[in-house]
Amino acid sequence: MSVASLRYDKEAFLKYLDSFKGYSPHSIINYDVSIQQMLDQAEIVEEEGGMKINLMPLRLGIASQKPKTISSKLSAIRSFVSYLRENGNTVELRGDESIKVPKTLPKPISHEHIMSALEHADPLSSLVITMLYSMGLRISELSNLKVGDVTPEWCRVLGKGNKERDVPMIPEVYKQFKAFHVFSPTKEYVFEALGKKLSENSLRYSLVKAFEDIGLRVTPHQLRHSYATELLNHGARIADVSELLGHASMATTQIYTKLGNALKMDNYLKSHPLCQHSEDI
Repeated sequence: MSVASLRYDKEAFLKYLDSFKGYSPHSIINYDVSIQQMLDQAEIVEEEGGMKINLMPLRLGIASQKPKTISSKLSAIRSFVSYLRENGNTVELRGDESIKVPKTLPKPISHEHIMSALEHADPLSSLVITMLYSMGLRISELSNLKVGDVTPEWCRVLGKGNKERDVPMIPEVYKQFKAFHVFSPTKEYVFEALGKKLSENSLRYSLVKAFEDIGLRVTPHQLRHSYATELLNHGARIADVSELLGHASMATTQIYTKLGNALKMDNYLKSHPLCQHSEDI
């Protein structure tokens, strides 16, 4: 791998983000800009058998920008380097230390939009969307889910750090699960093809395509956000939601309560007559 070849690798990476990861055009443009800045400003040294990339010159150049912007650029560069490594390249990255940024509220998808996508989805995409939305799973957890982990009442999920948790199985979702396996029987994993489990990218692609058919760009993690938000907005205890999501700390789950409060305020401002006619006061 040479410095010159990195520009070709960048184009291949951007196509990968579009075709397999389902990133929005806006996100791909941001990745393009961030990686190009790295190519133009970072110290890149070719060595026998590999390459070293020192981001400190770039960090100095963008030091005046907002922490969130800097963090986003570093994240894009790390993703690109990970892509290079996954494709057999030896790359050492320096100066990519994270900086603290304020947490942003997640962006859930409305129940109506999810139902609309399900109306147009094929059996695979439909089950992927339904299981993510009804159980709040991560896409990695769904990819690793085995047929034996699913019962009519519960689903045993292997989460981060190999920690197991039990998530309730909605009867209608279980019926859909059983019908899918009559249509597409598998041996071990819930989602398989040719005897091998489907990758996270394959499942993600099926979901992205289903929502694109109704004009939306949606990620699997947004369905996880939707799951948590719906539970909390309808009276579920935060401790229970935290356990169902597999969060190590309730502090992680509390961001969804902030989202719920923001939605309540928005609805209040739209609904209360004094808010609607505040110019008369």
